[in-house]
Amino acid sequence: MSISSQEICILPNKNNLALLQTNGMPGNLYNNCSNLPATPTRLERLLRERELRKYSKCLNDCEAELPSSTQDCFSPDLETSTCWFNDEELLETVSASRSLNDDGERLDFRTSKQRLLVVANRLPVSAVRHGEDSWQLEMSVGGLVTALLGVKEFDTRWIGWAGVNVPDEIGQKALAKALDEKRCIPVFLDEEVVHQYYNGYCNNILWPLFHYIGLPQEDRLATTRSFQSQFDAYKKANQLFADVVNEHYEEGDVVWCHDYHLMFLPKCLKERNSKMKVGWFLHTPFPSSEIHRMLPSRLELLRSVLAADLVGFHTYDYARHFVSACTRILGLEGTPEGVEDQGKLTRIAAFPVGIDSERFIKALELPEVQDHMKVLKQRFAGRKVMLGVDRLDMIKGIPQKILAFEKFLEENPNWCNKVVLLQIAVPTRTDVPEYQKLTSQVHEIVGRINGRFGSLTAVPIHHLDRSLDFHELCALYAVTDVALVTSLRDGMNLVSYEYVACQESKKGVLILSEFAGAAQSLGAGAILVNPWNVTEVASSIGYALNMPADEREKRHHHNFKHVISHTAQEWAATFVSELNVTIVEAQLRTRQIPPPLPIEVAVDRYSCLNNRLLILGFNATLTEPVDTLGRKDSQINEWEPKLRPDLREPLRKLCDDPKTTVLVLSGSARNVLDDNFSDYNLWLAAENGMFLRVTTGDWMTTMPENLSMEWVDSVKNVFEYFTDRTPRSQFEVRETSLIWNYKYSDVEFGRLQARDLLQHLWTGPISNASLDVVQGRRSVEGAAIDRILGEIVHNKGMKEPIDYVLCIGHFLTKDEDIYTFFEPELPSEVPASVRPQVPTQVRTSIVGSRAALLMKQNSMSAVEQNKSYAIDGDTLHSMVTDRISLQEGSSVLDLQANDYFSCSVARKRSNSRYRLQSSDEVVTLLRELADHR
Repeated sequence: MSISSQEICILPNKNNLALLQTNGMPGNLYNNCSNLPATPTRLERLLRERELRKYSKCLNDCEAELPSSTQDCFSPDLETSTCWFNDEELLETVSASRSLNDDGERLDFRTSKQRLLVVANRLPVSAVRHGEDSWQLEMSVGGLVTALLGVKEFDTRWIGWAGVNVPDEIGQKALAKALDEKRCIPVFLDEEVVHQYYNGYCNNILWPLFHYIGLPQEDRLATTRSFQSQFDAYKKANQLFADVVNEHYEEGDVVWCHDYHLMFLPKCLKERNSKMKVGWFLHTPFPSSEIHRMLPSRLELLRSVLAADLVGFHTYDYARHFVSACTRILGLEGTPEGVEDQGKLTRIAAFPVGIDSERFIKALELPEVQDHMKVLKQRFAGRKVMLGVDRLDMIKGIPQKILAFEKFLEENPNWCNKVVLLQIAVPTRTDVPEYQKLTSQVHEIVGRINGRFGSLTAVPIHHLDRSLDFHELCALYAVTDVALVTSLRDGMNLVSYEYVACQESKKGVLILSEFAGAAQSLGAGAILVNPWNVTEVASSIGYALNMPADEREKRHHHNFKHVISHTAQEWAATFVSELNVTIVEAQLRTRQIPPPLPIEVAVDRYSCLNNRLLILGFNATLTEPVDTLGRKDSQINEWEPKLRPDLREPLRKLCDDPKTTVLVLSGSARNVLDDNFSDYNLWLAAENGMFLRVTTGDWMTTMPENLSMEWVDSVKNVFEYFTDRTPRSQFEVRETSLIWNYKYSDVEFGRLQARDLLQHLWTGPISNASLDVVQGRRSVEGAAIDRILGEIVHNKGMKEPIDYVLCIGHFLTKDEDIYTFFEPELPSEVPASVRPQVPTQVRTSIVGSRAALLMKQNSMSAVEQNKSYAIDGDTLHSMVTDRISLQEGSSVLDLQANDYFSCSVARKRSNSRYRLQSSDEVVTLLRELADHR
């Protein structure tokens, strides 16, 4: 069996110890990726995009300040102005990602804005129906609305549910027309879908789980049975959103999907149009993989989100959890850029949202806000004001906050009449029993504390079960001495941002829960607390109330600087900018993806030629694919690979064809290949080319006769030790190598153990041995293929050169030299001194007695002539003075460019000319070839 990327193999070599990595990915040589012009790096592209945004903002600001009569003819002097750039190439390069349509034609960025389709569960409007065909609309105020209204460089459209049921066609048309004036597009959902999708799956399952509350515990059996119906409604609703997006989508649009309500949407959109630019952003926390795996629909949701080009989260922790879920639950590869699945990279990044800080700062100067501030100062004169502003929600930690305040008053009785806590608790989901219970609990605690520490003239807690208008809220923020945010789990919590924005004068202290996303951004200036630790929060309240003025000022300055620079508008612009850059990078990667194999062409050329060579990999090529997560006995199946039953008949036909030679390459042991292919007339190369035989003959070894194997026992002891301490790992002892496989162990623990194992090997058993440490699958490559060809030609007594080669395999990167070896034009790495002088498209052939003599003298069986070789899977070096040309085997080739077909299986980015999606397509191809002998 071949070595996977989660294996470590030790094999002998005459060279010094080497560690070979397998995560590099060269371009497709056949597609001339190496000749592509140099492209800017990600950082260069993003910096240029940032400068372009500054340019656009400056341009918009200047236009806004000019009289309307002047704006029409306004044209800035790019050569002399100090606030614009005069680099025309800069503007063209930065806007390339959004100014190229699907046909590659450049659009003029300065004459047309890129359209941005924002898709969210709710539209930013409230709709009230008056009569049959009349609607009253009122714009909502929220972080997302404010963020996107501030982005002037995009032509934004909103798509979402209007929050009302509109069953009749007349009402739908009237609402759509009214919303169009607000640049909004409605999605119509019936009551049953809303109940199952929104109230059910979104708010009853996803929201609690993402906030670490867990799945509903009451009536467990009934709830479990309802999961599927709610998930079906969830998928249906997402498909309705996708239908509306597709109806209004125009070529070049950017589609930005929002939140856990629409996790299925990226997949729906990409299935309809794979070229659509799709981003998805989550406004809540994303839980650890151990929490997310509780979802019955965990696989579908993860794969649906991964269909997007860019996935965004508020913090790095949430992004890390998402990548971990993809690696642990889906078995995919996590990279520093995101998650890779068969060559398709979904970029994962953190984009902390902000607020419109300027709006809050300017509001403090308004007369109505000044009036509110004056009243509040008089009302609470002589007392320190503490503030909490939260939704009355289970995750906001309101009971914990109030209990901590009670603890503070108990320990500091001298503060009883000197401090007041103002708690604004905005009611939410008042019809849900759990929220009703929470409301009663909060009221009970507040009443108890006020009764215990209050007086006839003052109480320590003022609790309001309602929201405040914008002006009242700004005034309250401005007069507060300490803000207390004790969320048990919060995606971001922008109350902390709003408080900081309004505190430039007073410079109050922010006490912030470490479980709020804002702790990542404001943690340096705030006092971070664990809201579950009531004693710690009480102590922090005392520290904040007694904090010296200079410390308060330093803390506030740090946070204020962050709030005014990381605004909501900058957040939105950065995300869309990253999405555009991600699309450019995806297009560059796509150039490295080989096209699908034209099976008809390959079969046609096969039937026309007379001396054909088929080189086939074994694992994942001629075998059934295995589950990388280790389910359904896949671990056992991988260690005991079996030829697919549906391949036996076509393979036998091909092997019996006198015009066709079949070679199976594998890292598996000899007995594995014997068990699967002993009844076929073909060639077998086992253990990375260490052994070779035709099935009618004996195995030939390439190992030196005097090679020392004294290292085996000590390395075996190390492998046994790490197998014992790494669950679901195991090792295999082969004739010439030892392999430790940790593919099915815990992903991160397996990597740590592998790193530790390598340290033990390097400093211990193999420190002075002539061995190779190989990480990742190895197979026969380069010169070893040349030698194998020589032995095949010698054994068969070929009189005609090989004129057709088909090479198929599920190889990792380091194996792929086999693809480039057969290219009609030799790779540029081959030194000129050993490169044969051949025409560009044809390799010369040597046939007849001279070729047979050379091959007989220098065949793989040369070990019997006491010639010493060392094989490490990459190179095969002759240790005798009479060295053999590295191009010996190629001398039996007379191969035209269109008669060579190299195919990677289930791997998109490859050096091969073509690709096959799976071993199922391998079956189809070999059947076609067998029928056209």
